[in-house]
Amino acid sequence: MTDPVRRADIGGIIFDKDGTLFDFHTTWADWTRDLLDALAAEHGASADTLARAVDFDLAAGRFLPSSPLIGATSGEGAALLAAAIPGADAQRIEDQIRLTSADAPLAPAVPLAPFLTGLAARGLKLGLVTNDTEYGARAHLGSAGVLDHFDFIAGYDTGHGAKPEAGALLAFAKAMGMAPRDVAMVGDSTHDLIAGRAGGMHTLGVLTGIAETPELAPYADAVLPDIGHIPAWLDGA
Repeated sequence: MTDPVRRADIGGIIFDKDGTLFDFHTTWADWTRDLLDALAAEHGASADTLARAVDFDLAAGRFLPSSPLIGATSGEGAALLAAAIPGADAQRIEDQIRLTSADAPLAPAVPLAPFLTGLAARGLKLGLVTNDTEYGARAHLGSAGVLDHFDFIAGYDTGHGAKPEAGALLAFAKAMGMAPRDVAMVGDSTHDLIAGRAGGMHTLGVLTGIAETPELAPYADAVLPDIGHIPAWLDGA
């Protein structure tokens, strides 16, 4: 558990995107079902087979907790789907994911503009590190009207590596001129929190993704219902 006194030293916060800034199921369940149906129709495959390959409950339209898509890069997700389709081109599927996901309907976990404005008013630098592409991240933040609120944006393809590696998190700290111990990583998955711990940062879990408290707690200084509770945590609540 992080010493509460040190919260006052936090000068930067890094957010994950999907499941953190945006509610995971509400944003991605319908898009995933549409993607699986489109791939099945294009390749003459079974949508059920594709859903099983990525642990997606097609009937319920929900991700299973074991779904590798929760923390995967789009390249990793494309490879899993291509493996379930004889003769499929993983790169083509990844391109399809990249282009269609940019238009996915977003469900912010909280009203983002006032929330991020409030954090910046505290003097905090804000970063986004996602296992999505940087293209997708910028498209989603732009669609939500909050792109300009971020001082640093990195996708898995930006050049710093993907979570659970800490490369992109440390790149944020370096770019902001901060020691890693003065940065907090906020995310909905163990990938996010493990990356934060590996980088020597504070770690906050949120419950707007798939993982629940027992899964996140071993890697988190605190597990919060959503990002809207961060200001109170910073204040020592």
